[in-house]
Order: sequence, then structure tokens, then C-alpha cells
Amino acid sequence: MTDLHAYLTEAAAEAARIARGVPAGPEQLAAPTPCAAWDTRALLNHWILYTSYGLEHRALREPLPEELTARDFTAGPDWARAYAEQLDRAVAAWADPAVWEGEIDLGPARMPAAEIASMIIKELAVHGWDVARATGQEYRCGDGLGELVLGVVDRHGEVYRRYDGFAAPVTLPAPAAASAFDRALALSGRTPWA
Repeated sequence: MTDLHAYLTEAAAEAARIARGVPAGPEQLAAPTPCAAWDTRALLNHWILYTSYGLEHRALREPLPEELTARDFTAGPDWARAYAEQLDRAVAAWADPAVWEGEIDLGPARMPAAEIASMIIKELAVHGWDVARATGQEYRCGDGLGELVLGVVDRHGEVYRRYDGFAAPVTLPAPAAASAFDRALALSGRTPWA
């Protein structure tokens, strides 16, 4: 739990930094992203919903209210600040060691809390990279976080692909210096070295 919470904290801090770096304006929100089906606004709304509100609600073992699933989080001028504040609340909700115990009900299935947290950390990082790439920023990921994300992508890649969350793995040769995070991105259908 201690290592996972540290990686959660790292990924959330980087997500908040990337969100603050998104250029203002409707042109940017309509711009394409590495997620072919989503423009920047759609990607941001998915990222914000599941990595901050979803993260907190998973810790509390509560379903996401319908009002949140329909909200355009980018509509207000201070959306990046609001996202950072919600991320802080979500990370704080996972600071309690008891939250990491047991399973979380996902509706059709139950999963260990630590695995759910790992999957949301992956969402923070991979979609953080997507947002950074779409908005001309550099995503920063430590080696330990990169290894964690690679493990999650490896374990759950087929499920994500089944629901169109990942594209087919990239088969272009990776540079010799490719990090674990770069390999995770490639396994998820992204090309970080292109």
C-alpha cells in the first residue's frame, strides 16, 4: 500500500501539472489527441471523471453519481484548479490503510482494492501522457511509476482492447533507451518515440 500510495501521489501531481499547462481556448479543446475517438475536451472529461471523482468514490465504495458522468468539467475557466483540488481529495481518501483492504464492487465484478487503485494510477499516467502529447507538453514519469504502469497494461491490456480502451500494441522497434513507461505506452497502442 505504501508504494502504491506514493505512485498515486506522484501520478496525481503530474496530472495536475499537465492540466494546468493545457492552453486555454475552444481551439485547443477541439484539437485531436492520441485517443483517435476523442478530441481534447472529451479526453479531459474522461480523465477528470475517472481519475479524480472516480478515484475518490472507489475509496469510499460509492458509485459515481449520474450528474458527474454527464458533466463537462472543462466548461468553467478554473477547471484545472478544480481538478487539482479534487485529485487532492481523492489521494487523501486513499491515505487510510483500511481503504486498500478487501475488494471493490464494480457492478458485474469485484476486484481487490489495490488492483483498482493500480488501474486508476495507470489511467492518470497514460491519459496524462495523452493530454500532454495533445497539448505540446512533456509528461514526466519516474522509473518506479513506469514499471507499475507497464505491469497494469500487461495484466489488463486485453480487457482494455476488448472495450476499445487500447489500440493494438505498437510493433515499431523501440529505441534502446525506451523506458518502462514508453514500453507501457507502446503496449497500449501508443507510439511515444514517434
